Amino acid sequence: MTMESIAWSQLYRQANAPTAQRPLRAGTARRILVFARAHHRRLAAFLAFSIVSALLAVATPVLAGRVVDDIVKGSAPRTVLILAGVIALVAVLDAALGVVIRWLSSRIGEGLIFDLRTAVFDHVQKMPVAFFTRTRTGALVSRLNNDVIGAQRAFSSTLSGVVTNVVTLALTLAVMLRLSWQITLLALVLLPVFVLPARRMGEKIAGIQREAAGLNASMSTQMTERFSAPGATLVKLFGRPQQESSEFAVRAGRVRDIGVRTAMLQTVFVTALTLVSALALALVYGLGGYYALKGQLEPGAVVALSLLLTRLYSPLTALASARVDIMSALVSFERVFEILDLKPLIEDAPDARAVPEGPIAVELDRVTFGYPSADKVSLASLEDVATLDTRGGEEVLHEISLRAEPGQMVALVGSSGAGKSTIAQLVSRLYDVDSGAVRLGGADVRELTGRSIQDTVGLVTQDGHLFHDTIRGNLLLARPEATEDELWNALRRARLGELIESMPDGLDTVVGERGYRLSGGERQRLTIARLLLKQPRVVILDEATASLDSTSEAAVQEALAEALDGRTALVIAHRLSTIRNADQILVLEHGRIVERGSHTQLLAANGRYTELYRTQFADDGAPAAA
Repeated sequence: MTMESIAWSQLYRQANAPTAQRPLRAGTARRILVFARAHHRRLAAFLAFSIVSALLAVATPVLAGRVVDDIVKGSAPRTVLILAGVIALVAVLDAALGVVIRWLSSRIGEGLIFDLRTAVFDHVQKMPVAFFTRTRTGALVSRLNNDVIGAQRAFSSTLSGVVTNVVTLALTLAVMLRLSWQITLLALVLLPVFVLPARRMGEKIAGIQREAAGLNASMSTQMTERFSAPGATLVKLFGRPQQESSEFAVRAGRVRDIGVRTAMLQTVFVTALTLVSALALALVYGLGGYYALKGQLEPGAVVALSLLLTRLYSPLTALASARVDIMSALVSFERVFEILDLKPLIEDAPDARAVPEGPIAVELDRVTFGYPSADKVSLASLEDVATLDTRGGEEVLHEISLRAEPGQMVALVGSSGAGKSTIAQLVSRLYDVDSGAVRLGGADVRELTGRSIQDTVGLVTQDGHLFHDTIRGNLLLARPEATEDELWNALRRARLGELIESMPDGLDTVVGERGYRLSGGERQRLTIARLLLKQPRVVILDEATASLDSTSEAAVQEALAEALDGRTALVIAHRLSTIRNADQILVLEHGRIVERGSHTQLLAANGRYTELYRTQFADDGAPAAA
């Protein structure tokens, strides 16, 4: 490694130091060892080979000095050739060890990345919906990418670097002191001139780079929001493109200016340190040559000292920055552990069982529920706030009791925010009740496995989500083992068969981000096709036809009637015309059931349902008696 490369390495370490040195949690190191235990054999081999490589690195300058001495003394050519052969052998062994060390490093590093990423990904999937409604997606993805990679460096780079540098430093100092203690001490005196400017300049550049990172994050946020389908539409409808362009140009211009300033600071710094290294070499050659001419030092020792000088500065500089590297790795580990320490609100009981076979009744028994506060489901760092909002936990459902018998359709109506969708989420066990019980087939959902609940309950929301995948891929989420015929059957029943057949790629047509290549009605019918393919025993429709036009709604209602036949159904509806034939209609207001009965009974009662019914049909321009 040249002195210039050492300077760049030192600068990089300082510039990328952690922004805050807050106390680390107790037990972080112990938890790291849990992940390391799976790779302990490779780690041991990695460290052993690194030590051998350090020995070889010191051996080469010593052998080179011996060659020079033999040449000056006029030794036999055979001796010089033997030494040259040994140097070549050392080089071959060092190269082979380098390949082995790199293989072990990559295996350990990539293996640790795999372990951490899968652990975080699996854990995040267990988190409640409230976690995702509060968390910035980009911040969460960063934990899976940047922080996981930063954590793995602790093993693939920092650990081996510390061990190798300690061994190299000890051997180099021993050899240099043996050759000339005077020159060695003078070389050590110059070390502060090399390290201290690096630390100060690194801190300065780190501040500039953090500012640049903030500006880059702002640009990324602007691009992410404006380049999405709904964001681009919003800008075109209400935004001012020239102002958007000007704001982006201002941020990009500041990043440009910071880039130029950083480049100049780095260049001046590296040039200065390279000059210091050149002066150190001049010192070795001058003082060493003087001693050699006076017969106090062998000429080969002068060559060996000059070659060993870089092997002295390199480990000393690296060890001076070791604390920065270790802290960076520990901070990255802790940020990953923060995610793993978030406790999922929904977990299977140890003795959980499957949903009972046969037709399923759905029952809510005196259910009370309030959504969890942010401190129970989120992290301030994931929300980009200083402290989490501690509000929450207020009851949104109060003593709710209802029962849908097998094969019955129970409709939920009421004002927005009355608690209808909350009931749907409790039946699907996206949340657990605070008191009371939700039962499927007579069994409390908290005693059932999540997998069996997922297979039993099918939910279609008003804004049915689609992945940026093919139509086939979005359908197979419901039943991965479904055949081609079953896919087409579900599409035809959802009145999408002709449309998909007319597309050049058919089932392999990519629907785009959130399905925006399809119309709103087509997206909704595709989510309904997914439900039809799943064939759950309990169906929940949460405003499932709200975004459809009259023609599409009539077609889908026919398909839904077929899908609901013989199944227990909870239907949340804004259009009261769609639930006239429900076996029971429940009217919710402020988290309480204020009325229940059939369509005819509720109209006769002339209460809240009648008010909603008359208001809706008056808004639709049709008489209430229609």
